[in-house]
Order: sequence, then structure tokens, then C-alpha cells
Amino acid sequence: QVQLVESGGGSVQAGGSLRLSCAASGYTGSILCMGWFRQAPGKERERVATIYTTSSNTVYADSVKGRFTISQDNAKNTLYLQMNSLKPEDSAMYYCAAVGGISGPTLNQNEYNYWGQGTQVTVSS
Repeated sequence: QVQLVESGGGSVQAGGSLRLSCAASGYTGSILCMGWFRQAPGKERERVATIYTTSSNTVYADSVKGRFTISQDNAKNTLYLQMNSLKPEDSAMYYCAAVGGISGPTLNQNEYNYWGQGTQVTVSS
């Protein structure tokens, strides 16, 4: 089993920045891919970014390309999401997810089998 705990959410004005963290514990050696997803009230959960842990290959949703950066610190078993130039439409609960047994980065949330509890990001105009 793998446990994921997100942190770093908060409230910020449009144009500001936040950095989210996701600490992984448990059988972390099984993880091959980690990702960030988000869900705003009344909307479906949507993909944000993903990283393949062995190659550090990344994939981003079009909505965040050029503004968000996903990264990892393998020594700390921690995943990050640096969010710059935030917009009100970025407001959502952000979730960290992980999966093993996969050959590359994926933004398909149905492939992830470990999820954190989420951290709230609110961007005001």
C-alpha cells in the first residue's frame, strides 16, 4: 500500500504562485508514475500533470502548460507542483495520485490506484 498526503494549498490572488507537495509513504518502490489532478465544485475531476518517476518524463494538460511545473524529489519521496501565473479558473481541490506497473506517464486518472485526500487552492481575481 501507498499513502499520499498533499500540502501547500491556500488562497492567492490571480497572477500569484503556489507550490503543492505530496509526500508518499509505504511501498513507494512500487510507484512508477505520479500525477496531479484537480476538481472544482460541480465539475468533474480533471488532469493537470504527470511524471514518470524513473525517467522524469512529464506530460501536462493544455490548460496549465507553461504555467505549472511538476517535479519530484526521490530521496524525500515527494512530488511537487509549482503553479505560477495562477488564474481564478485554477481554483479547485488538487489531488496527488500514484500508480505502479505502467510503462510511461499517463494523464488517464482511471489508471491511478493511489490517491491523496486533496489540498484546496483558491485563486481570487
